[in-house]
Order: sequence, then C-alpha cells, then structure tokens
Amino acid sequence: MNLPIEYTEKMKKLLGNEFEAYMESFNDKRLYGLRANTLKISPEELERVVDWELKKVPWCKEGFYYDGESVRPAKHPFYNGGLFYIQEPSAMSTGAMLPIKPGDRVIDLCAAPGGKSTQAAARLKGEGIIVSNDISASRCMALLKNIELSGVANAVITNEEPKKLAERFEGFFNRVIVDAPCSGEGMFRKDEGAVRSWETHKTEFCCGLQREILKAAAKLLCSGGIIAYSTCTFAPEEDEGMIWEFLNENKDFELLDFDKSGGFIDGRPDWVENGGNELKKCGRLMPYKVKGEGHFLCLLHKKGEETEKEVKKDTTVSNKLLNDYFEFTDKYMNKKINDNLVMHKESLFSVPYCLDLRGLRVKRSGLYLGDCKKNRFEPSQAFAMTLKKDDVKISVDYELEDDNLSRYLRGESFAVDCKDGWALVCVKGYPLGWGKVQKGRLKNKYLPSWMN
Repeated sequence: MNLPIEYTEKMKKLLGNEFEAYMESFNDKRLYGLRANTLKISPEELERVVDWELKKVPWCKEGFYYDGESVRPAKHPFYNGGLFYIQEPSAMSTGAMLPIKPGDRVIDLCAAPGGKSTQAAARLKGEGIIVSNDISASRCMALLKNIELSGVANAVITNEEPKKLAERFEGFFNRVIVDAPCSGEGMFRKDEGAVRSWETHKTEFCCGLQREILKAAAKLLCSGGIIAYSTCTFAPEEDEGMIWEFLNENKDFELLDFDKSGGFIDGRPDWVENGGNELKKCGRLMPYKVKGEGHFLCLLHKKGEETEKEVKKDTTVSNKLLNDYFEFTDKYMNKKINDNLVMHKESLFSVPYCLDLRGLRVKRSGLYLGDCKKNRFEPSQAFAMTLKKDDVKISVDYELEDDNLSRYLRGESFAVDCKDGWALVCVKGYPLGWGKVQKGRLKNKYLPSWMN
C-alpha cells in the first residue's frame, strides 16, 4: 500500500521499534466481524444456527470473526431477520466497554450507520431511551434501516448538529457515545479510500470537529454520567491530546479504567506535551497486536452522584382514532401495545418516553407501528421486527432451503396453508415481515426497499 510519506514518518516517531511490526500488518488479510443482536438471539444460539464458522472477538462477548472471503452474511436470511449486525471487530469495543443497563438514557452523537447505537440498544433491552443522531441526512437513512432491522423499539433518530441537541437536552442523558469523525488512520489497512481521505481531511480539520462534539457531549451529560469517546485513528492530537485538553478545560470530569484484557494497550501520555499519567486509562487496539483495525477509546466520567430522570409517560390518543388498530391487535396479536400511542397524520407510533422534539430534524420517534387508514390498520415492517413468533396468532415459518423463503424476500406472492388474515412470516422462528393471506395465497408485504 502506498502510504503518504508524511504519515509514515510520523508513525516512525510514535512507534519507534514497533514501526516495522505495524508496517508488516498491512500484509495480513482483512478481518471481518459480526455481532449477535441480543434483542433477538444470544451469541451461543447464533453460533448454533448459522452454517458458517464463527470465532469470538475477545473484547466483545457478542462479537465474532467470520471468513469474509468465503461467506456473505448480508445475503443470508438471518441478516434479514436482524439476528446480527455486520461490524468491524475493533469498532465493537466502544459499545462493549461503555457500561449500559436497562433504563439508561443514551445518546449516540455520530451514530450512522448504527453499529454502536444498535449495540447500546441491545444492552437497554427495550427500557429507557436511545437517541441516535447523525448530521448527514443521507447517512440517517442507513441508520434508520439498521435500527428498525435490529428490532429497536425505544429509539429516536435525529439529523442535527450536536450543539443544537445539547441546547435542548442539557443534562438529560447519563450515557453519551462519541464515535468521533477522525482522520481514519486506523482504517488504512482495511480501506485505501481512508488514505485518500486522510490527505484531504487531515488531523487539524478533524480536531476542530471533535472539540465541538465533545463540548456538546459534556453539556448533554448529567452528573455521574459517562461519555465513551472513540476514534479509528492513531493521531495523538485526536486521541490523548484531545482528551487531555478536554480534562484541563473540564475539571468536573475524570477518566475511568475499563477492561483491557481483550488486547488493549494503555494510552500514551508521552505522545502528548505535558500529558498526565491518567491518560494511561485510555486504550488502543493496534492492528499488529490484535485481530482488528486501529481503535482508540476512553471513558470520561462526570463527577458526582448520577441523577435519575423520568422518561416514560402515557400519551395514548383517543380510542376513537384507534378503533382499527385495536381491532387489528384483538384479531391478530397475542402481544398488545395499547399504551403510549401517538398519531402523526395517519401513522401510529409507540413513544414510551417524554422528549420535546419540536423544531428538531427527526427521522423517527419511537416504534412505527403502522398506518390507520380508512376502515383498516396496516402494520409496518418496523413493527414486525420487534416481535417474536408467539406474539401473533397467525404465522408462516420456513426452513432456510424453502423456495417460499426466497420468494418472500424477493417480494413475490405465493400459496400458503394457513388462515386468512395478517400473518407474520418467519425463518426458523425468527420474524422477517408481514404477509396478508387471502384464500390460501400470501400477498407479500415485505418492505420493498429491504428486498434482496
């Protein structure tokens, strides 16, 4: 690989006698990873049901390596079922090391395409709230799909500048994820495009963005809360240097230790002018030491007792507007969502939290259940992805080799042997979407933009 001379000279100074080992790592094969979505399946069960080899990622208990040269998981029906998320192994470390429990209030400020947000959402187990934000409107579309595909019901997706969110929600969140835009040096081995981007968006440009995002993150955080700050660069200016600057300007913050046994090395205070020893609490995954790309991570704790905030409220709209929805749930559902319902025009959402979103660019607020049309309710793809087979009264379930499974994922209609009405279509018990059965034929309701 042709690396910029300016970059290699810099890395020689930083790495010293480890520089040759770093350069030799460019000859290694690219690594591929996926992460079990524990909203739907345990890591152990995923290992059992897939028909390709998985090897554990040491720093993420839900993470696995797979052979990307011979396997295409994104073409597998289990991907369509949201059973796993395809993610670079080192990138799994941020969500793995940030302590999150059900009921937490989490915001991911640079969320697209959704790896860290879906990882955090799985840890929430449907309780609390995850706000997934990205400043790019186009990238928010991929973020929305991945949130819905993963079956996340308690998410808000916004398309805003972090500064604006901080002005609105000051002190509300107890966990903030900042996977900061960076110069991408840690991704050079995986992506030659990252090298070209480095030559355009160098460290100085990225530092300005990181500084502003961290300022917003600090404002969003409540007392006792934690910011997870990560990058995929080796640049000290964007890593230890950025954190040292932040700590000097925010005396109410401190660095926390985290589990580095999976392969992290300590942060390098010696890479920063007058850097303090506490910077050793930061961590790095180095591609010549672990099976993964370059990654930097630290946990910033806001001193003080953690504050609790009420996020749930009943916002149920009048039953008169929802007769068709209630008729649908009575007829077809074993599991019913009858509380915290909000109508937006003809669309129905379940919004189990109280956030003032007025004036913000919002791509999705809560779980999109479907549309209340004249004399009928049509359930959404997002709704289907939050369900289990036993949650519905009518379902059709296919084995992986069944031709009807392929037909369904292509959007085709076909003959089925079940009662008329709305049916949940599944693969080996895991939901894929809806179909409407009439006289022994299933009319395909799989979301067209998700079709293979």
